[in-house]
Amino acid sequence: MIENQKIKPAQVVGPLGEPLTLDDLPAPGTTRWVVRRKAEVVAAVNGGLLTVDEVCDRYSLSLEEFASWQRAVDRSGMPGLRVTRIQHYRDLYERQQKY
Repeated sequence: MIENQKIKPAQVVGPLGEPLTLDDLPAPGTTRWVVRRKAEVVAAVNGGLLTVDEVCDRYSLSLEEFASWQRAVDRSGMPGLRVTRIQHYRDLYERQQKY
């Protein structure tokens, strides 16, 4: 698994298909989390650029908060990260699981 390797990639594919490096990530201490920034951080972890622990430390996030971002991206893509539509996407996901 990538987490167990000592070598990290220099760049990964970002949420919009663009190359994403550590310099492209939101600044440490970011407090305003728009959809694009959340998606970039999730892509960085999924690609092995950062570990979950590094992200939580760098951005002062709880493990639960970051995990909710990952679930939202897995279920609904970037639109699932919108705070104003979270209930809509949650309901849609639950309906899809029934069928």
